[in-house]
Amino acid sequence: MATAEFLATIPPWAALAPRELAAIAESFTERTVPSATAVFRKGEALEGLFIIVSGQVQIVDPANPGETISLLGPRNTFGERGLIVDGLAQASAIALSDVTLLMLPADDFRRLLERGEEFYAFFARRRAARPAVKTLAETQVAALMSAPPRTVPPEMPIAEAAAILRDERISSLLVVEAGALRGIVTVRDMAARVVAERLDPSRPVAGIMTHDPTTLPADALGSDVLHMMMERGISHVPVAGVSGLAGIVSKTDLTRFQAETSADLIGDLASAPDIEGLAIVADRIPKLLVQLVGAGNRHEVVTRLITDVADTVTRRLLRMAEAELGPPPVPYLWLACGSQGRREQTGTSDQDNCLILSDAMAPGDDVYFAALATFVSDGLHRCGYVYCPGEMMATNPKWRQPLAVWRRYFAGWIAKPDPMAQMLASVMFDLRPIGGEVSLYEGLQGETLEAASRNSIFVAHMVSNSLKHAPPLNLLRGLATLRSGEHRNHLDMKLNGVVPIVDLGRIYALRGRLTAVNTRARLEAAVAAGVVSERGGHDLIDAYDLVAQMRLEHQARQARRGDRPDNFMAPTVLSEFERSHLRNAFVVVRQMQAAATQGHGVM
Repeated sequence: MATAEFLATIPPWAALAPRELAAIAESFTERTVPSATAVFRKGEALEGLFIIVSGQVQIVDPANPGETISLLGPRNTFGERGLIVDGLAQASAIALSDVTLLMLPADDFRRLLERGEEFYAFFARRRAARPAVKTLAETQVAALMSAPPRTVPPEMPIAEAAAILRDERISSLLVVEAGALRGIVTVRDMAARVVAERLDPSRPVAGIMTHDPTTLPADALGSDVLHMMMERGISHVPVAGVSGLAGIVSKTDLTRFQAETSADLIGDLASAPDIEGLAIVADRIPKLLVQLVGAGNRHEVVTRLITDVADTVTRRLLRMAEAELGPPPVPYLWLACGSQGRREQTGTSDQDNCLILSDAMAPGDDVYFAALATFVSDGLHRCGYVYCPGEMMATNPKWRQPLAVWRRYFAGWIAKPDPMAQMLASVMFDLRPIGGEVSLYEGLQGETLEAASRNSIFVAHMVSNSLKHAPPLNLLRGLATLRSGEHRNHLDMKLNGVVPIVDLGRIYALRGRLTAVNTRARLEAAVAAGVVSERGGHDLIDAYDLVAQMRLEHQARQARRGDRPDNFMAPTVLSEFERSHLRNAFVVVRQMQAAATQGHGVM
């Protein structure tokens, strides 16, 4: 493929007129870089801007060995950050395979930036959206933890355990028996439970340990650790790997990261004395949104942190409800669906939730759970998570049922996929446990995905249902705004923006039996599993990133002005360059919707 033809397939070059593109294409040179060879290293003078034609390139920061900043493939661009800043590489780029590159010399790139503000804006947006150094919210705990963990048996005398803490200069020990984690002992336990209580140091360490500590998987985020610490008042979190304990993360491990804003919010929510106190803290969410977006965080990071806040509010309300109503008569599980279930909440969200109850419940037990659901739902409403207009809440008896009933629900929706069943299934495929007995959900998701994916009629109905949400394009592929009502001449960045992509992600998860619930994670998993073509999948991810980011930036602008965030954006706030890219993103969505219908007899 000729250079100009290749450039015409990727932004921002695709926005140029053919004659301009042909002239710029002549400035590019082609280069082949062997596998395991550096394209450039951090601190070196950059020759120019690079675009990958084939192969993979890993962007790494030598200051954090083993930490990948990004993994790039065909049609990805890199090097612009250094060229815009000072001409020096801000990180190292290593070829993971034999790579073919196009290189635009630095002087030509700078002259290109001077052509106009809109072309510069594209690269400036990329620079702001992809920070060179990961934040705590983007860093997996595998890169934070102390490994391997120091373990001791439960029968070890307290004195010996204390000596290990002193001699090895560590702050915690994991108590392990027969390969299983039984507890954790910290320096604070030694002071509070041994010295202060004048306990016999020859007694076994099992007597002072915290039993069955909560663990996190190695792919959890650093923010998950910090939020758990703030919510539960702990300072150490064990990390579980594929084959057992992988390590432990302490507060000390987190001190070099800056995630205090969301963590402080989580901590204040977890200690709020009553619903009014929760509501006062929740009122700070718009400010958090402004800070996170203003700091250049990517949309999936912002929505994850905003959703963490909602999760904490929910769990605090559950504890308050149990304190007022007494212990539950049987185990239960509170689950979120919708945007909270997908961890995609923004500055404006209603509540979508349900309760799965133990099959052991007696006929009169629902009185307790009805009261619990009302308490929590009313509390969420008071904190800004308004009641669901469609009553998709645990206060509705239909969505507060024993596990056996939930199994019948899913089986019935799949067997008879009428329009209502499609809608309900769409919402319930996004379930995520929030508080209670998680084992009540284990197996239900896998069973449902397997049964649904085998039913081609159900899949066809789901695809057909997803097409009801169309991207806002007119016949000439221009942006189509709302024609009437309060939000006339605005784009609905939710129903016509992100929702069509959310629907596609759900369909891919259904077809591939993918357990991811988050939309971006579903799209990435679909590409990896071959459910969708690599090129189409990556185009859709790029389109989703653009639409979701613009939606968040719109809400942040509103919150900064003191207005209540919404999903209705006037195209006039965007430059022509941005509108062009938004149109292109919606075209990708429309094309992927059409591709999703192939082979499924959509009605």
